[in-house]
Amino acid sequence: MLVQIILSFQWHQLLQPQFYIDNGGLWLLLFIVFAETGLFVGFFLPGDSLLFVAGIFSNKLAAYLFDTGSDFLNLVMIVGLVTIAGILGNMAGYWFGKRVGHAMYSWKDNLLFKQHYLHQAHDFYEKHGGGAVIFARFLPIVRTFAPIVAGIVEMDKKKFHMFNWIGCIAWSTTMLAAGHYLYRFFLDHYSFDLTKHLEVIVLVIVLVTTAPVILKMVFGKKRKPA
Repeated sequence: MLVQIILSFQWHQLLQPQFYIDNGGLWLLLFIVFAETGLFVGFFLPGDSLLFVAGIFSNKLAAYLFDTGSDFLNLVMIVGLVTIAGILGNMAGYWFGKRVGHAMYSWKDNLLFKQHYLHQAHDFYEKHGGGAVIFARFLPIVRTFAPIVAGIVEMDKKKFHMFNWIGCIAWSTTMLAAGHYLYRFFLDHYSFDLTKHLEVIVLVIVLVTTAPVILKMVFGKKRKPA
């Protein structure tokens, strides 16, 4: 099985959420959620779209640990596990920021690190304060660097943990529940199977979630009049 996966692997599959679910299941899902916020190199990993698709396959993912026999309880279990992974990821990012964050501003751009990502997260944090920890959860790239920036500016630990919990619960619940219930709704009422149109759905999610970041990059570069 592993040999077949390796031989058939193509790089573009790394951007396809179902690739991770089909080949890594629950454990790879949790690692990606952790890595996307706990490791600065995880910014390229699918986040929102992965959780949406995971919501559709929540029963399949629950079976990796324990199938409760209830769609709702299986979904709640996945939401709980994803929330914990996200919380731990942000905590790791915060710790990393406190230890070596300041040095990152002198790092040179490379394949896995871009200075402007760090500056975007910093500007976002400065604008929204502690709430940035919550808002960042719903913004690709920014959510990777927001906890690191929180560590760099030495945000109060208790305040950070509070916003971290709120953000992770809101993000995981919203995205997983959306995937699960929209899938059931369209299938039950219109006999429309979302699993047969995942590429289009993922593209829409990516466009919607990255729009704020793109707009910031485009219009944020405009100079203010003297």
